[in-house]
Amino acid sequence: MPNPQGPVVNQGPPRRPPRASAPDLARLPIGLNLRAINLAEGIRAALSVAVIIAINERLHWPALNEAALAALWTCLCDPGGPIRRRLPILLSFTALGALITVGVGLTRGLGMPVALPLGAFGLFALSFARVYGQAAQQLGVLLGFALILALDRPLPDLATAAALGAGFIGGGLWATVLTLVIWRVHPFLPARRAVAKVYRLLAALAADLRTVLSLGNVLSVGHDTARWEAHAREHRRAVREAIETARGIMFDTLRARGAGGVRGAHSVIRLEAADQMFGALIALTDLGELATQAERQSASRLLRRLRPLLLLLGRAIVADDAALNPQIGRSIDAMAAEAAALPATDRLRPIANRIVERLRIAHTLALPQNFLPGTDAAGRPAPLLQRVLQPVRANLDWRSPALRHAARISVVATPALAFTMVRFNPYDHWLTITIVATMQPYFALTYTRALERVGGTALGGLVAALVGLVCTTPLAIAAAMFPLAVVALAVRAVSLGLFMAAVTPLIVLLVESGQPGTSEWAIAAARFGFTTLGGVIAVVANFVLWPSWEPQRLGQEARAAIGAHGAYAAAALAFLAGEIPVDSVDRARRAAGMASNSLEASISRALTEPGATGRDRLEAALVIDAALRRVAGRLSAMQLDPGFHFALSRDALAAWHDWIGGAMRALAAGETALQPRPAVAEADSPVRIARQIELMAGAMERLAG
Repeated sequence: MPNPQGPVVNQGPPRRPPRASAPDLARLPIGLNLRAINLAEGIRAALSVAVIIAINERLHWPALNEAALAALWTCLCDPGGPIRRRLPILLSFTALGALITVGVGLTRGLGMPVALPLGAFGLFALSFARVYGQAAQQLGVLLGFALILALDRPLPDLATAAALGAGFIGGGLWATVLTLVIWRVHPFLPARRAVAKVYRLLAALAADLRTVLSLGNVLSVGHDTARWEAHAREHRRAVREAIETARGIMFDTLRARGAGGVRGAHSVIRLEAADQMFGALIALTDLGELATQAERQSASRLLRRLRPLLLLLGRAIVADDAALNPQIGRSIDAMAAEAAALPATDRLRPIANRIVERLRIAHTLALPQNFLPGTDAAGRPAPLLQRVLQPVRANLDWRSPALRHAARISVVATPALAFTMVRFNPYDHWLTITIVATMQPYFALTYTRALERVGGTALGGLVAALVGLVCTTPLAIAAAMFPLAVVALAVRAVSLGLFMAAVTPLIVLLVESGQPGTSEWAIAAARFGFTTLGGVIAVVANFVLWPSWEPQRLGQEARAAIGAHGAYAAAALAFLAGEIPVDSVDRARRAAGMASNSLEASISRALTEPGATGRDRLEAALVIDAALRRVAGRLSAMQLDPGFHFALSRDALAAWHDWIGGAMRALAAGETALQPRPAVAEADSPVRIARQIELMAGAMERLAG
């Protein structure tokens, strides 16, 4: 069937072909992503720890050692992004960490029959927290570390427990102040800037194209052809190179911060929308070169509106400036009216519609309600209980990698916890911490994590011992922690092995400062031994206990996810029409959530696989995943909107039900040519879903290639 957005257009200079035949070292988990070095993050973490250690050298309060550890963990817990998203996570970590430190430490005094089951359940729950996203996953891991340390030995009395809890809260709040006020880090800013540059270059292309269209009326045929060739030569290459550069920066950011975050998804969708607009502008160039004077005038009017609009979008992408949203919305509406005024047979009309729809996709991501998932059209969140329970219900299925991973963590870590309780020394907890930190839902990820963690720990232990030979006083040790913390936090996104090599001497010196007189060599040897043993246990357990091997290819996962979301969309629209009960919608929503989790797990593996999946296909999968999340969010918003029932007639709702369900079934079957949208009254939510479906259709063409 014909595509409503027009024929397949020339996409300009081809993308670099996938290099699946050879390992892509930049995507290996043991590779070095030097662009991810973040000196500001390192200095911020070093300051948060070093100040507390320096104060402790003067006051000698044991609780300050707890504060220093809490400050370091709080810096590691920072997910980046806008303050409104970071602050709840940092404060939650501080409060929950203090509660675990105090509560579990006191419970440890009740003996192993009480403390061990509590620890096993706690590690299960904290590992299962990954169902809430990347930030919650990191939060759960770090709180798991706090739980393991709290089970080391019982707290003698309430006064000691209160002092440790206060120290944890103080360290967490100190690091939070540095994180949010003094040293704000924007991990997604490089990706936003790179995507914004693409929009600026598209604006330059549109401006030059308008100039060429105007000159075409006065130049001779030969000069006109030369000018068109110069336009293509000057602008197409610049835009294509900017798109590829933005892809590289975006991939580096997603490797460091995870593929499931809202900010990363925004960059993926905006870049895909820009790439598809680039293809539409190339089609407009091909049309304009042989167009009549009337057609050139129509195209010129379209481009006159497009250039400032692209510049505004570029500014909004970088600054997240909500003040620009009304102006951008009005400009897009004006362009849409211009396109709608064209005759139905005009060759420019499908190209103009394609551009307008991609502009709407990029614009809606800048609206405040799109900064947080699970909100309705006005930005109001779903009820708290619903937001808490939905991901849990969706993953209470043995097919869920998150559930199997949490169960595996609990089963394997419980004997290590028991070993720590029975045979306690200050270093035994490194065994359990290594198991929890190393084990991943998929075997290959666990294996590479173990290699990096063990190798980095060995190198870091050697560094710690050498530092101990030079720094023989408490003040010297405190001074040495500052550069070590700078290096450790600055390179944590570069490579796990390099991070472990840098953070190990920092932890060894932290332990030594709390237990003066202990040999750094002994501490380093104990850490290396327990890390090696923990890594081996994690790898073996991941191989033996309910292993999750490499997921099916991205295309199969993407089609399955699209099919599940298509069923969810059909169920949601049928419910809104009063045809099925809400229980049917809940089942479809849980199935869609499971399918998205599986797709994101496949994407996470592909981001670190050497050459198994081409970058072009991987980016297409990222676009589909991000678009599906937006489809699911819009369906939830429709159910939460009491006025939606009155926005469409029953016939219009039935037409949208048939089109959305049919389009997603077609995509799930591997088809990429969609039926035209239904010729009925349009409503905001179905139209937004339609845009995402059409965006996925373009991505599926690459995924199938």
